[in-house]
Amino acid sequence: MYTVIGNIQSRAFRVLWMLEEIGQPYTHKPVKPRDPLVIPHNPSGKIPVLIDGDAAISDSTAIITYLADKHDKLTYRAGTLERARQDAITHMVLDELDAVLWTAARHTFVLPEDQRLPEIKPSLKWEFERNSARLADLLDGPYLAGDKMTIADIVATHCLNWAHSAKFAIEDDRLVAYARNMRAREAFKRAIGK
Repeated sequence: MYTVIGNIQSRAFRVLWMLEEIGQPYTHKPVKPRDPLVIPHNPSGKIPVLIDGDAAISDSTAIITYLADKHDKLTYRAGTLERARQDAITHMVLDELDAVLWTAARHTFVLPEDQRLPEIKPSLKWEFERNSARLADLLDGPYLAGDKMTIADIVATHCLNWAHSAKFAIEDDRLVAYARNMRAREAFKRAIGK
């Protein structure tokens, strides 16, 4: 059985949702970053951490990629063009949405107050809007990679939900509908209830 360390208000939600989608049992330790439970597994104190036997894996995308490959679910086979497209979309979402949202969070509440630059937020909102429009153009069916849900959808949906809570506008109706459909999934609902 897996153990997930990290609260659902973090990227740990991606891991919880993934485990619900693939039907794997797990225990959940809903702690915040730098909790004493995290430090032995990730000295930076960052969450999430997945414990699989004696191994600890950090970084939400590394974790869900590991789970997808291990269980052969929510992914295309390595070495295929479909997998290359899935990976390209996943990395695009990380680079162009997640990174923008994380920079905004850092300058809102993460960094020490004297290191925050609140004047950066309008630029980040503009960048997010431009990048999310490109994401909408990638929609090729009900999911980002076509007719099959992949880990790219978990990362993208998490970012869209994060954007909403951070008051970053999502203007494209295609993305609004996509995010609504993803949140309607039973596995999403189970994960959010944790």
